[in-house]
Amino acid sequence: MVDRILIEQLGVEDKQAEQMVAEALGQNVADGDMDGLVATQIGELKVGAILKGKIVGQAGDSYLIEVGLKSEGMLDKNEFDDPSSVEIGDAIEVLLEDIESEQGTVQISKRRADRIRNWEKIISDCNENDEVTGKVMRKIKGGLLVDIGVPVFLPASQVDVRRPADIGQFIGKDIKAQIVKIDTDRRNIVISRRRLIEDQRAEARNQLLETIKEGDAVKGIVKNIADFGAFVDLGGIDGLLHITDMSWGRINHPSEMVRIDEEIEVKVLNIDLEKEKIALGLKQKEDSPWHDIETKYPANTRVQGIVTNIMSYGAFVKLEEGVEGLVHISEMSWTKRINHPSELVSIGQEVEVVVLDVNKDKQEISLGIKQTEVNPWELVAEKYPPGTVIEGKVRNLASYGAFIEIEPGIDGLLHVSDLSWTKKLTHPNEVLKKGETVKCVVLEVDQGKQRIALGLKQMSEDPWHEAIPTHYQPGMIVKGHVTKITNFGVFVELEEDLEGLLHISELADHKVENPQDIVQVNQELEVKILRVDLEDRKIGLSLKRAQWTVDSDQESTEPRKDLGGGMDDHGALGTDKITFGPGGTRT
Repeated sequence: MVDRILIEQLGVEDKQAEQMVAEALGQNVADGDMDGLVATQIGELKVGAILKGKIVGQAGDSYLIEVGLKSEGMLDKNEFDDPSSVEIGDAIEVLLEDIESEQGTVQISKRRADRIRNWEKIISDCNENDEVTGKVMRKIKGGLLVDIGVPVFLPASQVDVRRPADIGQFIGKDIKAQIVKIDTDRRNIVISRRRLIEDQRAEARNQLLETIKEGDAVKGIVKNIADFGAFVDLGGIDGLLHITDMSWGRINHPSEMVRIDEEIEVKVLNIDLEKEKIALGLKQKEDSPWHDIETKYPANTRVQGIVTNIMSYGAFVKLEEGVEGLVHISEMSWTKRINHPSELVSIGQEVEVVVLDVNKDKQEISLGIKQTEVNPWELVAEKYPPGTVIEGKVRNLASYGAFIEIEPGIDGLLHVSDLSWTKKLTHPNEVLKKGETVKCVVLEVDQGKQRIALGLKQMSEDPWHEAIPTHYQPGMIVKGHVTKITNFGVFVELEEDLEGLLHISELADHKVENPQDIVQVNQELEVKILRVDLEDRKIGLSLKRAQWTVDSDQESTEPRKDLGGGMDDHGALGTDKITFGPGGTRT
């Protein structure tokens, strides 16, 4: 039975695994009970005995061997390790395999006799934990068969520190290993190449940790590559070469810089003796291109670069190996409306940029593309001073106003409050349509904020300056129709685009809770003008006071004040009217 401790050391469990190892070590190695092979009896030869013999002749590919019996035995040349060195008269040892009594011939084997002698030598000379050398013969169930003079078993889990994807790559190769277990009863041997490597690495690791220091340049072999970096065997211990320490420039994957089994020279960045971790650097072998960056790229310098990456917020441009700057999307064009940088640049494109700012500590450079061209806003103030009448197309509408394209890339804002002198507008779409061409006047140019304020109502005279206060005066009785009812009062349109407010307190002599109990939308009313507020551009009206005036007129023959010559004998407005266009123009 195979030693249970051995099973545990090899990571083999259960009866099936135990039988696997026993079969691999017993049947494959010895081809039978080794004790039976050396059985002898006093006074007679027995099959399984080892005899001394001499090469006495050759017949074709076979040699004639004299072993002291009635007849000689024959050995194929393949029984010899080196057939070319065999000479007549050489003394050898052979194993007696069979005797044919009738013919008196014998069957012998030199190779099996050598194997028995090798077993005897290994068992007598070698101990567990000793180092041995052998050639890998073939794959067997659970591992490899290795010839160290006799076939021994190398489990797959003990082939290397990291189990290879295919252990068959070792077939035909000479390897060194450590004896894990010797079973003298069955003459079975198990070896471990992994344990030998681990012991050697432990010794080398201890020696390395005693001598290595930060800043040293060391050589190592790349053993593994991951997305975040590469592990480098320094001889007993692995160091991590992080992807950020591979190159001063941008790389997408460590495989762009190193290959597995490649020997590289790296610099020791940090050593953690407690955790036995070593951080390595490849780019640190050269000076950082950022150490004199402010001298090489002062602000306002024009340089050429290659677009290396595009993000939603901007494009990265390589100025030299290891030096990249960011062109923010806001720095790409003075006038074009860019939704994504890819509309203007593409990866690999050579572009001219201007250095805007350099931050050496953060290793950041701000670049601009639009700064390579003349800023059209520098000319806007000269081309469109306040008072200039322009004609443009309505490019977009918002709740607060309309954007008018003055020229390609230059828009002005026509605020909703600058659409009409008299009309109460809640949205510019009440008077404008997208794509419509309109004339308006420049009110203000803010070159710093790149804004132009436009006005439509300013195209005509403000009726509140003269027309409205002339034709609408406190005390007059006027007609109008209800346009809107709110909880605080009623809006009454006196003329086109001109409204007055009839406050809820001026609807009736009694307290009114709901204006709709008194008036309805589109109802025509006679109201009295209480006040004309030129500063706030408001007209205050009263329904109840108009009723008072009517009642008083019925008792008096004095005519009432009215627009256009006053009211007639029936209380109706005269024929003269004033109206206001979209800009507040009197008609």
